[in-house]
Amino acid sequence: MSTNTLTRSDVGGKSGDKIFSGATLAAGCLILAVLFGVAVFLIVQALPTFSADPADITGGEGFGAYIFPIVIGTVIAASIALLIATPLGIGVALFISHYAPRRLAQGFGYLVDLLAAIPSVVYGAWGYAVLAPQLALGYDWLAENLGWLPIFEGPASQTGRTILTAGIVLAVMVLPIITSLSREIFLQTPTLHEEAALAMGATRLEMIRMAVLPFARAGIVSAAMLGLGRALGETMAVALVLSGGALTASLIQSGNQTIAAEIALNFPEAFGLRLSELIAAGLVLFVITLAVNIIARWIISRHKEFSGAN
Repeated sequence: MSTNTLTRSDVGGKSGDKIFSGATLAAGCLILAVLFGVAVFLIVQALPTFSADPADITGGEGFGAYIFPIVIGTVIAASIALLIATPLGIGVALFISHYAPRRLAQGFGYLVDLLAAIPSVVYGAWGYAVLAPQLALGYDWLAENLGWLPIFEGPASQTGRTILTAGIVLAVMVLPIITSLSREIFLQTPTLHEEAALAMGATRLEMIRMAVLPFARAGIVSAAMLGLGRALGETMAVALVLSGGALTASLIQSGNQTIAAEIALNFPEAFGLRLSELIAAGLVLFVITLAVNIIARWIISRHKEFSGAN
């Protein structure tokens, strides 16, 4: 190869690097611009709500009194989903990555990925028509035997369309996300770490506890936070499953509401100040989601050393 050929190749490579670098920079700036535009739109459209007479806001006690119950409902539903889906997702991911035979693991992996492709309205219809009536029987038992606990206080909903049912449906929806990401992180664990633990006499469970989970800790947090973001913003499934109402501590009574479902159910008919209220609710959800992601990045940055995050 001649010197001229090498020179032309070097020049072409530098030009390609500059083009690719510029394209990635533009993509990053575009994301920031879109995010900034969404924030500005929400703030501008929500301003009439913040300056309106509290008596004109839904409920007649101001925006704070209106938004507080549905924020709590949103957090409760997302927390239930995360508490159920995170340990289950980690368990399934560990089974696929370290216990199942190769052919069976591939089949389970495809099945989990397929669950992520199912539209949320299908999950909502399943929760409304199949899951809720079955859970209603269990709710009666909980009210009779554990009704002394505020979260299981009766009377239980006879339809099963409660915040607990909504949380379970959300858990099924976020399970594929947590499982898929955790599985990929587990598979990236250095083989030498695993073999060293086994060589020291550790069982497979002890090897996972000493080598795999510490390496994947930051990745698990990322997966859980991504699932939490999905649960916080889910609309149609919650709107179909949950029989919305006033805020209540009981998980088995009808009542409670989430921000996303509140917007979806009322936005088509809203106008004027009511429309501004719903957009202001969306702004609150935007801030909550942003805060969750910031906290997640902070947690990951603290635990990323010697883990799958770096």
